[in-house]
Amino acid sequence: MTELEKASTAPATPKAPLLRASDFHPDVLRLFDQYVHGLIDRRGFLERAAKFAASGTTAAALLEALNPRFAEAQQVEPSDPRLHTEFVELASPEGYGKVRGYLARPSKASGKLPAVLVVHENRGLNPHIEDIARRLALENFLAFAPDALFPLGGYPGDEDKARELFTKLDQDKTRADFLASARFLKHHAESNGKLGVVGFCWGGGIAHLLATRLSDLNAAVPFYGMAPPPEAAAQVKATLLIHLAENDERINSAFPPYEAALKAAHVKFEVFKYPGTQHGFNNDTTPRYDANAAKLAWQRTLALFNRTLRAQGHGPKPAHSG
Repeated sequence: MTELEKASTAPATPKAPLLRASDFHPDVLRLFDQYVHGLIDRRGFLERAAKFAASGTTAAALLEALNPRFAEAQQVEPSDPRLHTEFVELASPEGYGKVRGYLARPSKASGKLPAVLVVHENRGLNPHIEDIARRLALENFLAFAPDALFPLGGYPGDEDKARELFTKLDQDKTRADFLASARFLKHHAESNGKLGVVGFCWGGGIAHLLATRLSDLNAAVPFYGMAPPPEAAAQVKATLLIHLAENDERINSAFPPYEAALKAAHVKFEVFKYPGTQHGFNNDTTPRYDANAAKLAWQRTLALFNRTLRAQGHGPKPAHSG
């Protein structure tokens, strides 16, 4: 029995949305991926998806069904008494000047904690990413999730508006903000000095980037994030755990040259491609979510962080499995 099959026999962790990826034509999912990444606009999605709308529904209804449902997927209440959460601000002189983010930690921690930076998708710090930070805090990590949109007023509460705002960011300044956030977290008074990063989609790309820019980063976990240029692989000192969706040509087509460069540079890394999954399979707020793959990927993520951020070990040996 494979690990994915084993995971399927365990109870699904989150409350899954009513619809799943299998309820949509594959071309609709591809159009949605193009839409959320700015390759087509709303009108383009609606026009192209119209032919897939079944009797009694519309392209607009398809889009609404694919949009996030934060309340249904929430795993950890913001007011959970086991946690202490707050919004904090920090200086970022090489970025936008100031960063604001969501800090979560166990309320009764004994001793200093391993630290994990959580990097959102291309919509800013929405409720789902705050929930991810709380999930990590319940696992006894110090978790910090910055909001890239803070310089533009912060996450606006609307995913379409958030994506529109995201295109207005100066990406160089935004990257500097996340570098500042990583340094802030590593040296936080409650941190044990070991730092990991986990990122999703755009945030997966930032996780990759931080691994090439921070020589003292211990572990990085990009979920379906765009790979850096191959020449940057030689700068990676952290242990990498790379999660890919099977049906994600935009990300997967760019990965092989970087993978070859990681091998050539003798970087410690593992890469897993999850069968039958879509880009965004870990995001339990949308139908692209795959409960079994997400559970297994999260188990692997926690295992890496526990191994590299708590113990004296040096992480997994290089393994290039799919």
